[in-house]
Amino acid sequence: MALSSDKVVETVIVGNYVEMETEGKPNDVKSKISKFFWHGGSAYDAWFSCASNQVAQVLLTLPYSFSQLGMLSGISFQLFYGLLGSWTAYLISILYIEYRTRKEREKVDFRNHVIQWFEVLDGLLGKHWRNVGLAFNCTFLMFGSVIQLIACASNIYYINDNLDKRTWTYIFGACCATTVFIPSFHNYRMWSFLGLLMTTFTAWYLTVASILHGQVEGVKHSGPTKLVLYFTGATNILYTFGGHAVTVEVMHAMWKPQKFKAIYLWATLYVLTLTLPSAAAVYWAFGDLLLDHSNAFSLLPRTPFRDMAVILMLIHQFITFGFACTPLYFVWEKAIGMHDCKSLCKRAAARLPVVIPIWFLAIIFPFFGPINSTVGSLLVSFTVYIIPALAHMFTFKSAAARENAVDQPPRFVGRWAGTFTINIFVVVWVFIVGFGFGGWASMLNFIHQIDTFGLFTKCYQCPSPKQFPIPPPPYTAAPQPSPANFTHP
Repeated sequence: MALSSDKVVETVIVGNYVEMETEGKPNDVKSKISKFFWHGGSAYDAWFSCASNQVAQVLLTLPYSFSQLGMLSGISFQLFYGLLGSWTAYLISILYIEYRTRKEREKVDFRNHVIQWFEVLDGLLGKHWRNVGLAFNCTFLMFGSVIQLIACASNIYYINDNLDKRTWTYIFGACCATTVFIPSFHNYRMWSFLGLLMTTFTAWYLTVASILHGQVEGVKHSGPTKLVLYFTGATNILYTFGGHAVTVEVMHAMWKPQKFKAIYLWATLYVLTLTLPSAAAVYWAFGDLLLDHSNAFSLLPRTPFRDMAVILMLIHQFITFGFACTPLYFVWEKAIGMHDCKSLCKRAAARLPVVIPIWFLAIIFPFFGPINSTVGSLLVSFTVYIIPALAHMFTFKSAAARENAVDQPPRFVGRWAGTFTINIFVVVWVFIVGFGFGGWASMLNFIHQIDTFGLFTKCYQCPSPKQFPIPPPPYTAAPQPSPANFTHP
């Protein structure tokens, strides 16, 4: 009994970051302001981070997915993948707590080190798991950052079309590079809070504006019509609820990471109140027109409210770029030996090379919408669904590991037997439907975009210039009737 009590106590203290504690530190006005805006580590901060990071620019592509899937399938897949994403985020949190507890028992100090997903895999399962996790996670986060740059250029074009989307990508690439100055997720308190307010406004703008606009004349809701489009849309929703590739870093920024277990689920439930009404309303209003307009802003008339929504989404995409890039910054810092550097300016300078390939890829593949599905099927399916489920099963495959686990599975899922059953279902479903059919469909669609628009396209899905009648050349004599056609009166 005493051993059990010790274990509970040990579990409770896991995640108390010594360097984040404020006890014994000056409590002046400056430190209070810093703590209020900058120094976050509570469960509320984690909730804002998860909810803010989960929606982002995908909010604008979900109506496009509904046009591919149809209304019923669109709603069903959102609910289903929201639940699946919450489950695998829970698994990642369990594995993080297990890894950290084992290391703290060995007196390992994490005060100047941010734990990442590949290190959790390394500590629990070995270097081969680490290498696979590192490859998938870094590639996904890199393309996740690419998508944010593409989205910035796509959105700003609907306010100012004096510049093409490629030029806007150059500009926003430079702006987003400033995220190198944000040290860690511990410093995203204000940004994640503002980001969620921005997506909330945008989601309800899309909903209300679509209802007030009404259905376009002759609107059709044909979806689903083709398997390629159907699985492309489904995979975009898989990507929508696969935003927990940064779960470990978000947990590491918490005072008590063991409180994270249900946070992602609560964040998902809130996100569904944004994504379901907005996607359904836009699809109801515009129907099949969305098949050729992957950005929902492109079909709504320009108003001050639309301009405000565009500007807010631009700011939020800057924040989400930082969310996706920060784990890459950490990996790069560790690779070059700069992770424990105290100088913020030196670390920022060292991080800059990470932004350059992201910038370049956004210019090569500016396919707003289709790229989400491709990344979802080929990368998200493994990074945040298959690998966490398999890692959880292999970590606790032995009876001794299950008995000594820091956190036991809840009774309502059937303890270990129920947990393993759900994990097997996640692996099989996502591998066959998400990676298999989804990969086939999204790659066909992606190749179609390349064939249609080409790489490095200057302005993806921009409206064609208006065709004006060509005036006759000046000082041209009027044509004379030919003798064959001339008749006397």
